[in-house]
Amino acid sequence: MAKYLVIVESPAKVKTIKKFLGKNYEVMASNGHVRDLPKSQLGFDPENDYEPKYITIRGKGELLASLRKEAKKADKIYLATDPDREGEAISWHLIKSLKLEDKKVSRITFNEITKNVVKNSLKNPRDIDMNLVDSQQARRMLDRMVGYKISPLLWAKVKRGLSAGRVQSVALRLICDREAEIDSFIPTEYYTIDAVIENLDNKKTFEAKFYGDRKNRIEINSLEEAEKIKGALNNATFTVESVKTGSRERKSPLPFTTSTMQQEASKALNFSIQKTMRIAQQLYEGVDVKGQGTVGLITYLRTDSVRVSDEARVAAMEFISTNYGDEYLKNKPGSVQKSDAKIQDAHEAIRPSDINRTPEDVKESLSRDQYRLYQLIWRRFAASQMSNAIDETKSVKIAAGDYIFTAADSIRKFDGYMLVYTEADEKKESKLPGLDKITEDTSIKLKSVEEKQHFTQPAPHFTEASLVHTMEELGIGRPSTYSPTISTILKRRYIVKEGRNIYVTELGDVVNNIMKEQFPSIVDDHFTANLESLLDQVEEGKVKWKSVVENFYPDLDVAVMKAEKDLEKVTIADEETDVVCEECGRNMVIKYGPHGKFLACPGFPDCRNTKPYLEKIGVACPKCGKDIVVRKSKKGRRFYGCENNTECDFMSWSKPVSKPCPVCGGYMVEKGSKLVCQNEDCRHTEDRQE
Repeated sequence: MAKYLVIVESPAKVKTIKKFLGKNYEVMASNGHVRDLPKSQLGFDPENDYEPKYITIRGKGELLASLRKEAKKADKIYLATDPDREGEAISWHLIKSLKLEDKKVSRITFNEITKNVVKNSLKNPRDIDMNLVDSQQARRMLDRMVGYKISPLLWAKVKRGLSAGRVQSVALRLICDREAEIDSFIPTEYYTIDAVIENLDNKKTFEAKFYGDRKNRIEINSLEEAEKIKGALNNATFTVESVKTGSRERKSPLPFTTSTMQQEASKALNFSIQKTMRIAQQLYEGVDVKGQGTVGLITYLRTDSVRVSDEARVAAMEFISTNYGDEYLKNKPGSVQKSDAKIQDAHEAIRPSDINRTPEDVKESLSRDQYRLYQLIWRRFAASQMSNAIDETKSVKIAAGDYIFTAADSIRKFDGYMLVYTEADEKKESKLPGLDKITEDTSIKLKSVEEKQHFTQPAPHFTEASLVHTMEELGIGRPSTYSPTISTILKRRYIVKEGRNIYVTELGDVVNNIMKEQFPSIVDDHFTANLESLLDQVEEGKVKWKSVVENFYPDLDVAVMKAEKDLEKVTIADEETDVVCEECGRNMVIKYGPHGKFLACPGFPDCRNTKPYLEKIGVACPKCGKDIVVRKSKKGRRFYGCENNTECDFMSWSKPVSKPCPVCGGYMVEKGSKLVCQNEDCRHTEDRQE
C-alpha cells in the first residue's frame, strides 16, 4: 500500500487533518519556517547578484531529521502549508532543506480545513508557484535591509535594542503626525440652536435644528449672534413649509477581510488586533466540537478579498431561505459579487466553513472569546448574503420668520440583513417621535428654544482599528503584516495604549524624528505603498524580484552612509547635570533607558546610584509657584506637572509657557504655532514667538 506524507505549518492542524485522511497518510508539522537569512549578518551579497544565503533556523535540526526520516518512507509528499506567499516560501524551503528534488512532491492548498476541501485539494495538486516564493523573498530581503542597516544607527544615536522597519517606521510616523496635529489643534467656538416644537393636532413635541435663512445655511460663531437669532425667534410664527417622505436602503455589508475583521472585533468586542488574529487562527486550525470531532470553523484568516465561493453562496441562500424566508435573500444562488479591482483575489473572504454550524450550535465547545469572534464572523457572513434593510424617511422644513429649521427622522420598514447583524458603530433605528403625523397643513407652535455652545474637536487619537484602516487605505502593509507591525512598535515602547487610544512616547518621537531626518523615503507612505505594489507585481509574475531589490538597496546604502557621517558629528556623550550623587559626590548624568530619561551616577560600576530625571521647563506652576517639570504617565505618555506633585495637582498635556495671558492673566500653553489661554471663559489665542 502506498504511503503519503502531508506536511503542514502548524501542529494544531495535524490532528484536524489526520482525522480526514486514511491510515496510509502521515501528517506532520514544520512549525513555521525551517530556513531563514542568518541573524548575524545581512544575509545576501550585493556584489553577487543579491543572492540570499539561507541557513537552518536554530533548534529546527531535530525536527528536520524526523521529517527527512518520514519523507524517505513516503511514496509521495504533499506540502500543505498556508495558502499565501509565506506558506509558499515555507514549502519551497522544505524542498531544499529535506532534499526532496528527486522525490514526488506536490503543493496543495485549502482555504478551509474541512473534510471535503482537504480531500479535494489532494485531487488537485500543483507545483510550487515561484512567483509567490520570489515575492516573499523580496519582501524578506527588503525588511532585512531596512532593519539591519538602520537599527545600528538608532542604537548609536539613542540606545541599544531599538529597531527600524520598512512598515513599522511608516506606521510610527502616521501616529506621530496625528499626535502633532492634535497637539497643535486650536478649538474654535460655535453655537447651535435647537427648538422644541409642539404639534397642536396631537400635542406631541419634536426637536428641530436651526438651519439658516431662506437663502443659505448660517454658521453661528458667537454668543452674540446666537442671542440675536434667538430673540427674533421669540416673536416669529412657526409654520410647516414642506414635508418630504421617501425610503433609503442600507446595503448589506461585505463579508470580512482580515483588516475589516480586525477593525470590527476591536470596536464590537474590544479585542486587540493581536488577540483577534490569535483566536481566528484557533478557529481556522480546528476546534473539538461535541459530536463532530475536530473541525475548522472558519476559512483562511489572512485575506483582502471579499470573494465567496459558489458552493458557500448556495449553502448560505438555502440557510437564509429556510430560517428567515425568501424575502431575506440577496441574490440568486450562483451570482457573483463584484469586488474592488485593487484587491488581491487569491483567497475567499473570511467566513464560517459551514453556515449551518451556527454560533449557538458550537457555543459549548468554544471558549468565551472564541464564541464571540465566531459569532461575529458568522453573523457578518450571513448578513452579506441577505437583502438590504429599508428605512422610511421623513424630513420637515419649518419656517420661522426669515429663518428655517429642519427636522428629520426615519423608521425601519424592513430589517433585511439587520435581522442578524448590525455594525458596532451603526446608528439605532428611530421611531419618528412627534414627526409621524406631521403634514404641510399641521398647525405647530414653538415651545422652547435653546442655544448650545460647542467647540470644534481635533482628529481623534488613533486606535488599533483606525490605524489598520488608515494603513489599508494608504496601501501600507498587507493582511499578514498589520498585527505584527503594531505589536512591534508597542513592544519597543514607541507607542502606548491607554484604553483604546494610541499615544506616542518620548522614545517614539525621538526615533521618528531621526527616521524623518535621515531616511525620509523609508517613512514616506507613498514610497512604501509603491513598494508594496511592486511586490504584488512580483507575485503576479510581472516584475523580477531581484530588480526590485537591486533598485532599492543602493539608495538605502547611500542614505545609511550619509547618516553615519552625520552621526559622527553628533556628540553622544552623557549630559551632565547639577544634581549631586548623594552616595559618591559626583555630578549625575542623564541616561536613556527603556522608559525614557533617568539620572545615573557616572561612577558606574563603582557607584550604581540612579534616580528619576525631572526635566524643568523654566515655567512656574500657576497653582503654587514651584517649577513645572516633564513627567510621564505609567504607560510612558509625556505630560507637564508640578515638581511638588505630592501637594500640588497641577498637570497639563500641552506645554505651559511663562508668558501670562494678556487678556485675563491666566496661564497659556503651546499649540503648534500658537499660544492658547487655558481659561475656558477667555481662550485668548496669539502667535507663538520662537
